[in-house]
Amino acid sequence: MIRRHGAVLLLTALLAAATSCSTGDAASGPGEVVLRVGDQKGAGVQDMLTAAGQLDGLPYKIEWSMFTSGPPILEGVNAGAVDFGSVGNTPPVFAAASKARIVIVGATESRTTGQAVVVPKDSPLRSPAELKGRRVAVAKGSSAHYHLLSVLKKNGLGFDDIRPQYLQPADALSALTGGRVDAWATWEPYTAQAEVEHGARILVDGRGYTNGYGFQVTSKDALADEERAAALKDFLGRFQRAIEWSNSHPKEWAGIWAKQTRLPGPVTERAVERRLADVVPIDDSVIASEQEIADSFSAVDLIPGEVDIAGFFDRRFNDLATAAQQRK
Repeated sequence: MIRRHGAVLLLTALLAAATSCSTGDAASGPGEVVLRVGDQKGAGVQDMLTAAGQLDGLPYKIEWSMFTSGPPILEGVNAGAVDFGSVGNTPPVFAAASKARIVIVGATESRTTGQAVVVPKDSPLRSPAELKGRRVAVAKGSSAHYHLLSVLKKNGLGFDDIRPQYLQPADALSALTGGRVDAWATWEPYTAQAEVEHGARILVDGRGYTNGYGFQVTSKDALADEERAAALKDFLGRFQRAIEWSNSHPKEWAGIWAKQTRLPGPVTERAVERRLADVVPIDDSVIASEQEIADSFSAVDLIPGEVDIAGFFDRRFNDLATAAQQRK
């Protein structure tokens, strides 16, 4: 995470130069709210919202930026360059540990069968305990990072019993198929891609090892601005309705997602099936589950010190989640 002023300035400059697009007119008028939204490569948030009709009639503008995974999105939020991003269960823990100015304002819960440690099809590995001494690719601070930590712990291993290779998904897939790593801890659609396109085998999935929470995150500064906070609430509601649309239109969404990611239809169809999600309110059980993740990383010194994750949650938009549950 960003710790130095110079690094913040560098990141902001990089984000400004990144490929992005705006939803709405080309120019914005005086005082018009512009939400800067971070999307993940492979997540397809913008395309899902578009397909669900949730970008129609926006009372504000959106500027989109693409990131490789959740941790860089939260770096952008902390730097003041991103107003909204949806990430997995672990990036907020690493951001909180670095004292980032993030605030979690929404939550979803998805299946955990797509969260997986995969191995090449000809791998001799048959059980998680056999990961000892092996090279395992994982994106640092991602949901896969915690899944891997949990798998190791519950199978009598520590993180120092493996040889972690901190790689983003594209590089990790290349390393797996090229024989440079023995296993890869990842998430959808990369799990399905490894299986369908490269014959990889799931050594262990997320069931019994991790929660399926995903979080929608903004910054303290964005929430302090009344107009921006109102726009954030509206956008969060649209995001939640788009999640519901993807659940009720899985084949249509898989086809759109395939075009966006340039992945084969069978890959996105499998990924959609394993990524179905429910909108849930932020409550004590959600926070307690996230605290368990934070404590697990603290216990093995993978984050500095202890983290009180409750201070990074804000329940002010829970009425949106309640409404979503009533629509089910």
